[in-house]
Amino acid sequence: MEQTVAPQALSHAVDLEEAATLIRRANRILVMGCSGGGKSTLSQKIATRFGLAYVSIDRDVLWLPGWVQRDKEEQRAIIVARVQEERWILDGTNPSTFDVRLPRTDFVIWVRMPRLLCVWGAISRWIKWMGRTRPEMAPGCIEKVDWEFLHFIWTFEEKFSPKVIAGLAQHGPNVPVLQLKSRGEMRQLLDLLGRPA
Repeated sequence: MEQTVAPQALSHAVDLEEAATLIRRANRILVMGCSGGGKSTLSQKIATRFGLAYVSIDRDVLWLPGWVQRDKEEQRAIIVARVQEERWILDGTNPSTFDVRLPRTDFVIWVRMPRLLCVWGAISRWIKWMGRTRPEMAPGCIEKVDWEFLHFIWTFEEKFSPKVIAGLAQHGPNVPVLQLKSRGEMRQLLDLLGRPA
């Protein structure tokens, strides 16, 4: 059975219509959620639609070639520099840098898909990119799926959602948040954003 936290736990939760209006006006958007949920694809579509710089935490901050993690201090320095830019969409969840990212964020999209869908998303992505590096990953990080990664996805909601909610309350209490809980909602949002303002 899926464990979720009630939407009212977020102080500034918005619906799809309101979200579309706010995204059109936003200069800086944070997209977060579990691996395999579709946040990178969504981020890139919104970046293209509104001319925002696309920043991938995985590609631009976290990983060096060969799945080597960048030093934590260097990661933080990169994020500090990137969030000072005027227009961006940042794809990545890590709550440990919410203190830097959320005060600069105009809008948050929380891609909160069911875990089975995220597992399927990760596996199908691995099949599609097998033996290659996908564009939103650091060079030399060949697409992979292992039990550790699948366990991370399976337990993401229970482990990370409380941290996300606490981080939003502490560092972005006035930042509006849209939760997307199905592919249908994601398609609806993109449809709304594709219409003339």
